[in-house]
Amino acid sequence: MLFSRPSLERACITLLAPALVVKGLQCLYPRRRWALAYTGPLYQVKRGSDSTTTTIAPIAAGGIANAATQDTFCAKTTCLISIIYDQSGRGNHLTQAPPGGFKGPAADGYDNLASAIGAPITINGQKVYGVFVAPGTGYRNNAASGTAKGDAAEGMYAVLDGTHYNGKCCFDYGNAETNSRDTGAGHMECIYFGDSTSWGKGAGSGPWIMGDLEDGLFSGSNAKLNSGDPTINYRFITAVVKGESSNQWAIRGGNAVSGSLSTFYSGVRPNGYNPMKKEGAIILGIGGDNSRNAQGTFYEGAMTSGFPTDATEDAVQANILAAKYAVGASQSTLLTTGLAGDSGSISRRATIGNSISFRATSAGYTTQYITHNGSAINIQAVSSSSNPILKQQASWTIRTGLGNDACLSFESQDTAGSYIRRSNMDHIELNANDGTKEFNEDATFCPEDGFNGQGYSIRSWNHPTRYIRHYNNVVYAASNVGLQTFDDAISFHDDVSWRCRGYEPGIAFILNTLLVIKMASVQPNTITLNASSSKKTEEFFDTKYGKVLKPKAYLR
Repeated sequence: MLFSRPSLERACITLLAPALVVKGLQCLYPRRRWALAYTGPLYQVKRGSDSTTTTIAPIAAGGIANAATQDTFCAKTTCLISIIYDQSGRGNHLTQAPPGGFKGPAADGYDNLASAIGAPITINGQKVYGVFVAPGTGYRNNAASGTAKGDAAEGMYAVLDGTHYNGKCCFDYGNAETNSRDTGAGHMECIYFGDSTSWGKGAGSGPWIMGDLEDGLFSGSNAKLNSGDPTINYRFITAVVKGESSNQWAIRGGNAVSGSLSTFYSGVRPNGYNPMKKEGAIILGIGGDNSRNAQGTFYEGAMTSGFPTDATEDAVQANILAAKYAVGASQSTLLTTGLAGDSGSISRRATIGNSISFRATSAGYTTQYITHNGSAINIQAVSSSSNPILKQQASWTIRTGLGNDACLSFESQDTAGSYIRRSNMDHIELNANDGTKEFNEDATFCPEDGFNGQGYSIRSWNHPTRYIRHYNNVVYAASNVGLQTFDDAISFHDDVSWRCRGYEPGIAFILNTLLVIKMASVQPNTITLNASSSKKTEEFFDTKYGKVLKPKAYLR
């Protein structure tokens, strides 16, 4: 839970007040600031530039998390969420998930930590951050206190992004094995969200809220289909899973912005799952055996001992609605980049459909631009005297983000329909748009202020710990904490910072320079440098209208 909020005088306190037992229910792992006087830590972030950490607390008792503290601390570098704090007083904090049945991609087989800026939203109009789980990301506590074990009753809810999911295993939140391995059916009880059909499914094409009970994702008692479990893809969803010892469990859900919760299933457990054998660990973003190929976004949630009533959950939903979850009016122009209080984004200073080029800022590489040769993307020296083909290979068209309209996509100017894309191996490639959800997300990038103070650093939307970087003249999606050679921390901040220029369609590629650019003749697409000039302006030749103009879309 990465934010706090007041206004909890409603019945939901009976379920989710820290260390409060009412009707046999006790909150064991709240991820929401339930106690109105709570001023303790909400989460910790770790800074990439020097590996130092800071704790994010509420702005004031009963207030939201202090996003400004994070923004200031993380300015001009990367930050990861290193701890998600428990507010129940039991110390059930979540940290980097260890290896289990599957190893994670980080050092020693651990899972990745989440980017601290991957999931920006607003609560009652104020900016906060959630937990953006890219594949390979996971949090866990294998020594949790007070969680349900065996066939004991429990309940859990979460607010999630209903548009961020995939069909891989398994984006879970809840009760899991304590050894990070699959120990058999009934050893888990978790909320699952996604569109996997490998085990069970609901109505329509998904995504669905289901229960991960280990060795199966279930939408009801039927091991395959429960037509009463609908596709649910609101931007913000409330998901509920609960179970008790009398062979009873339920799935509920709804829109976290409006309306009430609905019951998608309530009845007996699947064959082989009564009694349950829950172990009591807590996981977020992964499966019980550390399956870590799923994706999703988590905003808040809680686990309880005892079986909550529908009325109690309905009261929680009412309080969630009062929080007014939103992406914010400025989300269409990249809500979260920049320093505290700055929503300025490249997309607000650029025009969709304009041309753009990306010049490196690292010492010794300042004449190098991102170019492509077929599907391979690298950096090459480009100037006014370069071959027109090379200039086109270094020119891109700005498009609305294919996977998220808060960010941008970049289409090749000489290969229409092909986009800059992050590949599975974290290479940056040029591929034709195949129209899939995976491609659209891979081809979406979010520019933010350049880490070295120049231009922009361009973050992968679906892997927000990774930025477009040149390394040995090849372009990658790199992290400064990863294990790949191109994740080298040396010169990372320079290598991920790019000078960008945007121009209207039909305008020739221009050398990015502080000298005056003038026409050498009346030939279209021909430009020369006036090296004797000291004026810090630029001009270019418009191939459509045949005249010298000034750029209309400076990006930096």
